[in-house]
Amino acid sequence: MKKKERGLGKGLEALFGDAGIEAGDELKVVDIPLDDIFPRADQPRQVFDEEKLAELAASIKENGVLQPILVRSVPGGYEIVAGERRFKAAKMAGLTRIPALVKEIADEKAAEIALIENLQREDLNPVEEARALKNMLERFGYTQEELAERLGKSRAYIANAVRLLNLPPEVLKFLEEGKLTAGHARALLAIEDAAKQIAMAREIVEKNLSVRKVEKKAAARRKRADEKIPELVEVEEKLQDYLGTRVKVTKTRRGGKIEINYYSEDDLQRILELWGIIG
Repeated sequence: MKKKERGLGKGLEALFGDAGIEAGDELKVVDIPLDDIFPRADQPRQVFDEEKLAELAASIKENGVLQPILVRSVPGGYEIVAGERRFKAAKMAGLTRIPALVKEIADEKAAEIALIENLQREDLNPVEEARALKNMLERFGYTQEELAERLGKSRAYIANAVRLLNLPPEVLKFLEEGKLTAGHARALLAIEDAAKQIAMAREIVEKNLSVRKVEKKAAARRKRADEKIPELVEVEEKLQDYLGTRVKVTKTRRGGKIEINYYSEDDLQRILELWGIIG
């Protein structure tokens, strides 16, 4: 693997200083073949905006890569520590080599730098951030306080972010796709039942509900649950689990009624198929 050495260039301290890597720390910028570079398996960022990536690729095609990526040596080549977006864009631009800083970095430090880079640039969606934080807590044995201190965040920030992973997969998918905000997700955590969380998430997406509106609905739902006849609550919960949507069972003077919510034609067809009304 041949690599061409160059001068350090400008702005490296600003990019890596917070991660403990200084521009004068015996680092050299080298041009490395893109085919010799591999993304991190546990890269926090999993979703890349294709439109913004194409814009960066066009800029690179016109001006070149202005800021080197950070890599470390691994068997068979180099692993990206910071700068995967520039790496992908350089490939899109048709480049065969990219300027890179090469440094020997331990696993723990590499994971920390990758997370810090994305957090500082606000590149992660809430689910990616939560998974990355949880990975660091479990993999390196940090307490929430220790991780918060290392990342310059509060302990509450870490706790609230990781708690989002307690939501059902369907809700997390909405969050990853940007259909829900982190504020919506935190409001949904106040609802204990997973089926109810899914039903409320669908309603948020369908009706474009504000976070404040969801908080009010969640509070009202908890209040109703406290006031309801236990037997009806159990029936309601079982129906919601079975149908995967919001169900309301209420008692009236002459009996009662069951209300079943659906949020699209496809959702209605799914419910009717579950009931065996249509095949």
